[in-house]
Amino acid sequence: MFIDYEEFVRRADSVRTQIATACIAAGRDPASVELLAVTKTHPIDAAHYAARYGLRAVGENRVQEAAEKRPLCTAPALQWELIGHLQSNKAKLAATHFDRVQSVDSEKLLNHLDRAAAELGKILPVLLQINAGRDPAKFGAELEDAPRLLELALSKKNLHIEGLMTIAPLGTTPAEAADHAQRTFTQLRTLRDDLASRFQTPLSELSMGMSSDLTPAIAAGSTQVRVGSALYGAR
Repeated sequence: MFIDYEEFVRRADSVRTQIATACIAAGRDPASVELLAVTKTHPIDAAHYAARYGLRAVGENRVQEAAEKRPLCTAPALQWELIGHLQSNKAKLAATHFDRVQSVDSEKLLNHLDRAAAELGKILPVLLQINAGRDPAKFGAELEDAPRLLELALSKKNLHIEGLMTIAPLGTTPAEAADHAQRTFTQLRTLRDDLASRFQTPLSELSMGMSSDLTPAIAAGSTQVRVGSALYGAR
């Protein structure tokens, strides 16, 4: 049985406290880190809870799932973000149903999304997904390819490049996972600072950190943490 709204509020308040604690420890304003509720595989009530609580957006992993769920949403102001891997043949569907795509990791995908956004008459906000942890099990452009990818992205008239996204590798122990997270998030922050300076573009969004590693992500400069299980429970 899916949780009720009161339980969601309790969990969301707890996550917000975690975010605030991490921000204070890092000398940051808690308002500088957004909580993105990850609603993948959950019923439409999950999105309604997020909107009722006052969150700006929800994150989904699969294009088709979001395309089926979003028309059921009764909160028109709620935005939908794609955080899962996107195949280029689903670019038009993604551009149609999402307000932002966080998982752009190739020249081919950039081209398809730009063309799809142009056909829809819109400017589509995107993040470039970087495999900052060099994890062979994760999607994302390699660190060395990021400058070329950003240069191409900035040339696309129907895409608005807002920043970078990454996912930290898993670890076999909590200590190993923490080390992977710290290294990955620091790498992305360093890359962002270098690219922003080199290309004279702000890249203000750093989407990094999930339920298990939001504290090191915030310490490294995350502006958005993507949280699902801590809000809605196991899938």
